Amino acid sequence: MNSFREILPYILSGISVGGQYALIAIGYTMVYGILRLINFAHGDIFMCAGLIMIYAVTALPLWVAVPFVILVTVLLGFSVERVAYRPLRSAPRMSVMISAIGVSYLLQNLAMYITGGLSKPYPNIPWISDVITVFGATTKRVTVITPFLTIILVFALVMLIKHTKIGMAMRAVSKDFETSQLMGIKVDNVISVTFIIGSFLAAVGSILFFTNYTAVYPQVGAMPGLKAFVAAVFGGIGSVPGAVVGAFIIGICENIIKGLGWTTFSDAFTFALLIIILGVKPTGLFGEKNTDKV
Repeated sequence: MNSFREILPYILSGISVGGQYALIAIGYTMVYGILRLINFAHGDIFMCAGLIMIYAVTALPLWVAVPFVILVTVLLGFSVERVAYRPLRSAPRMSVMISAIGVSYLLQNLAMYITGGLSKPYPNIPWISDVITVFGATTKRVTVITPFLTIILVFALVMLIKHTKIGMAMRAVSKDFETSQLMGIKVDNVISVTFIIGSFLAAVGSILFFTNYTAVYPQVGAMPGLKAFVAAVFGGIGSVPGAVVGAFIIGICENIIKGLGWTTFSDAFTFALLIIILGVKPTGLFGEKNTDKV
């Protein structure tokens, strides 16, 4: 790169992608914080949100389609929890993990059946799809909106967790699942709310993501989902601020590497960075070390 002006579009894109990864990563980190479960289907719920939007705009005006997509995605996440995870609440953890992988492949194959495996163009969303100039760099308006919207949503989530009754219940369940049940907390309801919040954020993230990357196909959720998971682990899985910070770091680094002309290594860098950070600090940047009481 010869100048800051040349690398600026990649920095802006990195901040934007980091915000989108953050919205997906929060779903991973919240579910893990409460259930100690990696929801492998979360990236596919993100993909489904993209497909739902494509079909929704053919029958509904855009101002109705956007909340409709968010609502249906939330219902999908809620249904996945009720059908695939709740019946296995007392099962071995391996059984739950296999169920999560099964749901992931089920959603991918349903999408394959519906789309015929073809890539579908994402609809153009007025205003946020407009091209603007920032410090001499040309980019879409969604690139500038994403980090601010992400910060607002994360702030609202932190306020919900710290200052509401359901937030208090979520913190209690994440600390001690069994004791929370004994204290009368409706754990199943808390877990359902966690999946609803994660699916809501994934739906918002999908709108922002596919406005930039306009092709939706059955496997499109795999890599963003995997990178969001890496961001959650990198920041300290179970920590919402950690997931957000990890996502922004990964998004910015990944796009700067692309700007330097090393596009082939951008994905590899993400996972190499994870290996390094886990070698130095296994709990991630903001993770707390778990101590077993004897």
